[in-house]
Amino acid sequence: MRKMYVVNDTVTGVFSGIYDAWKEERTIENAGILIRGQIEQELFCEYFEVEESQHKAVAVERLIQKHMGYDTYWDIYHACLADDSGKGTAVWGVMQSAKTVKDSRKIMEHLSNPAVAKVFELSRAVANEAHIFKEFVRFKELESGILISKIAPKAQILTCIAEHFANRLPLENWMICDKTHQMFLVHEARKQWILVHDSKVDMEKIEQYSCAENEYQILWKSFVESLAIKERKNLGLQRQHAPIYRRTYMVEFS
Repeated sequence: MRKMYVVNDTVTGVFSGIYDAWKEERTIENAGILIRGQIEQELFCEYFEVEESQHKAVAVERLIQKHMGYDTYWDIYHACLADDSGKGTAVWGVMQSAKTVKDSRKIMEHLSNPAVAKVFELSRAVANEAHIFKEFVRFKELESGILISKIAPKAQILTCIAEHFANRLPLENWMICDKTHQMFLVHEARKQWILVHDSKVDMEKIEQYSCAENEYQILWKSFVESLAIKERKNLGLQRQHAPIYRRTYMVEFS
């Protein structure tokens, strides 16, 4: 009977499932890590609800860094942020496969291994999306003076872009809201950023923009319209550089 560990769709959740499977000395053949809400029932499997724990996550994190290296850890970390139901089992497969190679720190070079290829693909996709959203984030000023941005990424990229904006706006109070995953990246002036989730937010208040913000939005739209050359309009190329799913919260497309 194959045991399937059902976890929350977070890095802590995935690592907690791996911790339980590792502690019970399971292998890739008789265990899998499934994301809650994205499960397809299989025959001859038993499903176990994993209790998420920071202690478990830290233990797995240290295990990966010690035996597989920091580069592999970051590939695995990024893969855990991806929008893919099979990411947990893929990460579990990489960790199990690392025990069978001569140098576990070079496990990510074994791309012929399906689990390694999967993690590599997911890691690259998340890193690429994070890089793109560093350019697509649009901040707006609220009446309170706080800067806010709303995005709808496919992956959970907030922690990937946090340092980028913290370094560029260290003296500002700002928030980035991930509408897809209902998570918030919060930065208080001169302090470290924090990640907030499972928290109720007054959505009306974060829609009340300052007078200056409304004026700048009008000016920006006018600038974009005046800069465009209608005769050279190319919707296909436009979608290639600015996919439709990224336009929802861009001022120039609202």
